[in-house]
Amino acid sequence: MDIDGHCISYIDEGEGMPVVMVHGNPTWSFFYRNLVCHLRGKYRAIAPDHLGCGLSDKPQDYAYTLENHINNFSTFIDKLNLRNISLVMHDWGGAIGMGFAGRYPEKIRSLTVLNTAAFISARIPRRISLCRLPLLGTLLLRGMNAFSRTALHMAVVKPLAPEVAAGYLAPYDSWRNRVAVNAFVRDIPLHENHPSWSTLARVEENLSRLGDIPMQIIWGGRDFCFNDYFYDEWRRRFPHAKCHYLPAAGHYVLEDAYAQIEPIFTEFYGAL
Repeated sequence: MDIDGHCISYIDEGEGMPVVMVHGNPTWSFFYRNLVCHLRGKYRAIAPDHLGCGLSDKPQDYAYTLENHINNFSTFIDKLNLRNISLVMHDWGGAIGMGFAGRYPEKIRSLTVLNTAAFISARIPRRISLCRLPLLGTLLLRGMNAFSRTALHMAVVKPLAPEVAAGYLAPYDSWRNRVAVNAFVRDIPLHENHPSWSTLARVEENLSRLGDIPMQIIWGGRDFCFNDYFYDEWRRRFPHAKCHYLPAAGHYVLEDAYAQIEPIFTEFYGAL
């Protein structure tokens, strides 16, 4: 799909209620591969790659900001003419997906939150802070692919099969192809002067517009980044959400606990 002259790659399989899966950093639509296979028999399973990620274009001079990612996602939804959408969001996909949902709640059928955030917080692991340093961070992320490589171990509890690990790394095989991985890390707004602070503040403010939409929270309890503080914050903001806390799963919750998660989706969507 062309969005402002850039090609956005996406998976689109099956028919029925559209389930749109929004990935984070440093993953891509590959993160949802098993869920797509499960859902496509009954629903329309859609998983885009953000600009700069996965198989989408990776322009080198693009402003990879939260605002632009939300706008791109909104254009993507419009071009597919989607309504009655069930969103699934992980990591940075939470801020992007909720950013869209808060602007257009009338288009949303349900919400699924997987180890993510869509509200302002100053909490950030030290290891990620290190990756934000102007020179060292860029060398680590774009030169050594440290963020993507370390996530293969730090974001999971169960070791990934070699072919799965290779799948996560495949789109990020060069300095040029890691441009958005680096930009996502630097775009985390931790203070009011950050360019994306006001965007995230609006995302957070608009969460109040989503309280009546069916929602489920599926959470890996051994996440080094989005820990229980974020899980509790989601529960506080959405007290009627169906919550599934998986204490043995890490940040890549769909890798560590997919067998447990698949029937959760079956039940949740079956009741809509």
